[in-house]
Amino acid sequence: MDDLAPPSKYVTLVSGDGFEFVVLREAAMVSPIIKGMLDPRSQFVEAQHARCVFQEMSGTVLDKVVEYFHYWYRYKDSEDVPDMDIPVELCLELLAAADYLGLDQ
Repeated sequence: MDDLAPPSKYVTLVSGDGFEFVVLREAAMVSPIIKGMLDPRSQFVEAQHARCVFQEMSGTVLDKVVEYFHYWYRYKDSEDVPDMDIPVELCLELLAAADYLGLDQ
């Protein structure tokens, strides 16, 4: 990536089973882990290609994580925030994903 080019507005998150999600960069930055991976000053390949692969996450779980990123971004300055629907069968995997991505801070 050219040092003078601004970072792209979108990033691609990829699940272990190959599903790709294009996400608004600003929304994905709610995760300190993703923020660190995409830091232009880092030497991470993710920062150069605006693409993060999460081998340990299924497409189903990453889809819900991406939904959360957009939910957070949409309501970050709101007082009255509606509940986000979380399927019971995904709760444990989502908790692990949230912990890994630093979303519990």
